[in-house]
Amino acid sequence: MIELILKFSAFVSIGTTMGILYVLLSESIPFFREVSLIDFLTDTQWTPLFTNKHFGILPLITGTLTVTLIALLVAVPLGIIIAVFLSEYASPKFRRSIKPILEILAAIPTVVYGFFALMTVTPILQTIIPGLSGFNALSAGIVMGIMIIPMVSSLSEDAMYAVPKSLREASYAMGANKFQTAFKVVIPAAFSGIIVSIILAIARAIGETMIVAIAAGQQPRFTMDPTVPIQTLTAYIVQVSLGDIQHGSLEYKTIYAAGIMLFAITFLLNSISFYLRKKYQEKYI
Repeated sequence: MIELILKFSAFVSIGTTMGILYVLLSESIPFFREVSLIDFLTDTQWTPLFTNKHFGILPLITGTLTVTLIALLVAVPLGIIIAVFLSEYASPKFRRSIKPILEILAAIPTVVYGFFALMTVTPILQTIIPGLSGFNALSAGIVMGIMIIPMVSSLSEDAMYAVPKSLREASYAMGANKFQTAFKVVIPAAFSGIIVSIILAIARAIGETMIVAIAAGQQPRFTMDPTVPIQTLTAYIVQVSLGDIQHGSLEYKTIYAAGIMLFAITFLLNSISFYLRKKYQEKYI
């Protein structure tokens, strides 16, 4: 009975993924019958809701990547530093008390982060960068980075904490101090877990909707400039899903084309995560 329940649970997960893929493909294939796949992947203009229609996905991809890169520049250094502190320097009592508090950041609704980026972070950045637009990728990326810090720090700390104490003791026996042991022994030994946490954080950032929809603007631009309004894949899907576009029209089907691109990116990231985890686990076992 237990084996059957476990098998059923596995098939539910696989079936859900296949169902999502079926919906995306069944709706996006009619779109690509009317729009060239080459134009979709190479055109630098995305104006499907305008009179002069262009269906180039590159502006949405560059907007998504810009915000994600900014978020990683915030989350990865801070997350790994926090993980090193909790794993190597903090007392067990402090670790048990501070880690749940840190993970509260992940429980805050993303719409709250979005308004925080728009109403608080953007005005602060405008005092530093006078030409900064009211809607921009920079504030959205910074706040998104703050949001995914718990994902990086928690998973990385778990990976570091699982490193055998014998490795640390051997490092100390060779004359290394705690700092050298942390960065030259523990982090390399836990690298598979750290890289997985980073890739999962990337996938989380790419799939984020409300922060970019509120703070980054709704203007698809083929640019990596973080000071101007941009639009991401998820923000565009939200825009079209509001109900102003006729269901079944070519313009409406663009959300499935954007969705299949988003699915492909996250699938690629998960595949890379699985490969790296397996590779580095074999290396350090």
